Amino acid sequence: MEKINILIVEDESIVALDLATALHQDDYEVIGIADQAEEAIRLFTQHTVDIVLMDIRLAGPKDGIDTVVDMMKIRQTPVIYLTAYTDNATVQRVKPTYPSAFLVKPFQIRNVRVAIELALNNFAAFKSLQEQGRVAPFTVATTTEADPANEPIRQMGDYIFIKYNYRFVKVPLADVLFVQANRNHISLHTTDKKFVLRLSLGQLFDRLVFDRLIRIHRSYAVNIDAIQSFTEQTVVTCEGEFPIGRSYKDDFQKRFNLR
Repeated sequence: MEKINILIVEDESIVALDLATALHQDDYEVIGIADQAEEAIRLFTQHTVDIVLMDIRLAGPKDGIDTVVDMMKIRQTPVIYLTAYTDNATVQRVKPTYPSAFLVKPFQIRNVRVAIELALNNFAAFKSLQEQGRVAPFTVATTTEADPANEPIRQMGDYIFIKYNYRFVKVPLADVLFVQANRNHISLHTTDKKFVLRLSLGQLFDRLVFDRLIRIHRSYAVNIDAIQSFTEQTVVTCEGEFPIGRSYKDDFQKRFNLR
């Protein structure tokens, strides 16, 4: 008989390794362990995965719920969440992904075994009914940033509150040095920390009222007060040198009365 293939997505390495060891002893095949979304999607895409054990808190800009949404767009697979977070906001975000189980940490391995067996059994029954046309196709709703509970950044006067490790951290706007965009997220650099947020640079400017932060490139925005020198092509701050994009040059120079 072929073994059941399990993907573990867990940001605590000790928990992941203990879980993998226990599952191997139960004759399951652990096809991989990931601690962030990109690696999890890669493993999920490259391997046949029968069930996913998913932590909600992950390294990187995407959490486990967002990762499950992306996985289900690739193919339907039963998911068991393993998490320490049981707050109402988390539970409401989990619901649209239709998990097979939601196990609260610290969990016991026997509960994981039972959850796996039930998940596989129920999923097989669901697929059979679906093939017979007796149930509607499985769809996963995406989480929405319009929901205030999911907003990664909020402004109050001269401060912003940034969602970091499931809590909001207070940061003075004046401490923001520069922001770098990278695909579907941004890195916001302050005087002593870097925050990674699931926002575009345009969405950040929609949320902030802070005229000292100016966009100089499609991928960069800098705090004018952090600029040490500039040319027509670059801006230099204590954090490094940044390019000035052609589309942003006029607006930048106007701030210095050069146009």
